[in-house]
Amino acid sequence: MSATITPVDAPSPAPAGRSGRRWLPWVRPFLAVLSGALLYLSFPPRPLWWLVLPGFALLGWVLHGRRLRAGFGLGLLAGLGFMLPLLHWTGEDVGPVPWLALAVAEALFVAVGCVGIAAVSRLPAWPLWAAAVWTLDEAVRARFPFGGFPWGKIAFGQADSPFLPIVALGGTPLLGFAVVLCGFGLYEGVRRAAAYRATREVPRAATAVALATVLVPVAAALGSLPLVSDEAEDGTATVAAIQGNVPRLGLDFNSQRRAVLDNHAARTEQLAADVKAGKEPQPDFVLWPENSSDLDPYLNPDARAVIDEAVRAIGAPTVVGAVVEPESETGKLRNTLIEWDPEKGPLDTYDKRHIQPFGEYMPMRSVARIFSKDVDRVQRDFGGGTKVGVFDLAGTRVGLVTCYEAAFDDAVRDTVTHGGRMIAVPSNNATFGRSEMTYQQLAMSQVRAVEHGRAVVVPVTSGVSAVIRPDGSIVERTGMFEPGALVDEVPLRSSLTPATRMGTLPEGVVALVAVVGLGWITVRAVRSRKVRRTVTGTRETSQ
Repeated sequence: MSATITPVDAPSPAPAGRSGRRWLPWVRPFLAVLSGALLYLSFPPRPLWWLVLPGFALLGWVLHGRRLRAGFGLGLLAGLGFMLPLLHWTGEDVGPVPWLALAVAEALFVAVGCVGIAAVSRLPAWPLWAAAVWTLDEAVRARFPFGGFPWGKIAFGQADSPFLPIVALGGTPLLGFAVVLCGFGLYEGVRRAAAYRATREVPRAATAVALATVLVPVAAALGSLPLVSDEAEDGTATVAAIQGNVPRLGLDFNSQRRAVLDNHAARTEQLAADVKAGKEPQPDFVLWPENSSDLDPYLNPDARAVIDEAVRAIGAPTVVGAVVEPESETGKLRNTLIEWDPEKGPLDTYDKRHIQPFGEYMPMRSVARIFSKDVDRVQRDFGGGTKVGVFDLAGTRVGLVTCYEAAFDDAVRDTVTHGGRMIAVPSNNATFGRSEMTYQQLAMSQVRAVEHGRAVVVPVTSGVSAVIRPDGSIVERTGMFEPGALVDEVPLRSSLTPATRMGTLPEGVVALVAVVGLGWITVRAVRSRKVRRTVTGTRETSQ
């Protein structure tokens, strides 16, 4: 008597009996949503980074061996389980329509990626191909449409993870790839163990691959540890970050623009008094947040006088975030950082390059208005700048990244390759109230610190402002919606990490792996169809 052995790569058979048939169709959809929820829960402010691993292990179980149509549906459910709670802050002040529209759009990207994962799950060493497909999917949605939306990249949930050093080796794409690979590898290891229990046979090559997909990312993290350093290669600088706070939460805080400016000026003058009294060290330079002066200081003499008085009081170059009017009536507003000297006044400027669609400008305004009248809150569009932001502040070259730009790999890297010895991320999160947005964005800055080996200082209008070391640790931070001033001596560095040197190369290599995997499974599918047609034709002829 011979025993029939089910191939390891074959989908598990459905349980016998009516009860099994009743519940089985709902298991995968439920677990798809659960996998997305675990990915969400791995993001800040929760210190649960490790949930990303069972999240991807579960997603691997859901998608392995599925047909492409099923992969899309299950991927959409996983994407909604991930993106709906992650992006809830986008509807904080404008209602559910923008939030739901963005979350569904991002979930559709995840769904398309899961189609590719389901396809390559039939290949040998499938966790490798599947992790590469996920990374390719992230790369696409970080660029398209409207310049892309990188929020929710797996790397940004790993600020407190032992995998974080990998980001210094190959940037956020390599870090995300390693984490996803480890998650899929965990599922493959469990699957192989289950197959062994059923058959008592050990497919050595496949088992070795399963172990490698877990152990290689761990080894990469350990091997990348020497790339993470706090050494002050170029000395130190004493930096002050001002959080002036806003009169009230939400979009309407802009209606009290003068009060926001006065708050930041007053907190700077208070810091000057503390310095004079010996309570705080004299800063080499001061950082104000994005939108700390929504009154154009070039056109508004009152605003200019307020800023002048505060900067002279502290006696240090100050970076002021301002909204600058266009030079012509047909021009666009600029979200500008201004270098303000205590003696000479405004000097260099940096215009935000990655401006936020549907926040700082309104694409397809007439279409968007059909779904929500709140689009008209953005009455005037902002235009993006073209110049990389690096200021020389009291002899220190500081790279500048404005708020939303911290999510974009190129925007941060450019400041370092153009000579930035540290990075500043002036931000304004008041629009999003006390939501998780500010913590998600702060985690991005932690990841960027390790990625480029630079200290990062984050001044925010309403919090959380922070000082981050090059190893990603936060040494000082403020609370939310309370005025404050952080003064700290930060290390300055000039060496470049492999991630900084290589730029998009690691992402390109991983994307190429994904394309090869997708091409391989496509060729296999085409050949399989030809074989089936040949066999069918032969049978018909013989009959």
